[in-house]
Amino acid sequence: MDLSTDLEVNARWRVPSGELVERFSRSSGPGGQGVNTTDSRVELVLDLARSPSLPDHLRERVLERLAGRLVDGTVVVVASEHRSQRDNRRAARVRLAALLRDAAAPPSAPRRATKPTRGSQRRRLAAKTRRSEVKRGRQGRWD
Repeated sequence: MDLSTDLEVNARWRVPSGELVERFSRSSGPGGQGVNTTDSRVELVLDLARSPSLPDHLRERVLERLAGRLVDGTVVVVASEHRSQRDNRRAARVRLAALLRDAAAPPSAPRRATKPTRGSQRRRLAAKTRRSEVKRGRQGRWD
């Protein structure tokens, strides 16, 4: 994945690299002697509410599904697990693409209620019987 190219979320949705804001800071992770001198932690910021690359038919769904992660319509993804800045940048881009792909996925079909199968009923009753025997063994009466 080239770090200067657009972020490909899926086959129809690409986020131009100009819309992504990268911030770098010192990571708390491994680094040896250079741990206090290299800014390897990466924050990748995307303004979803005002992004022209986000298709209008997906905007409402994505904003609703990511509502808990958004601050003023912006989503932030942080990566600091690698020692090098380049690896953290790559990890942040992969993580952001996966997050957007999951948020843009169509809703699943509603579940159709069905009767429990005979086997599942038998397993449930057998588990209840085993559980009651365990509890009966704890009562202190050894008959």
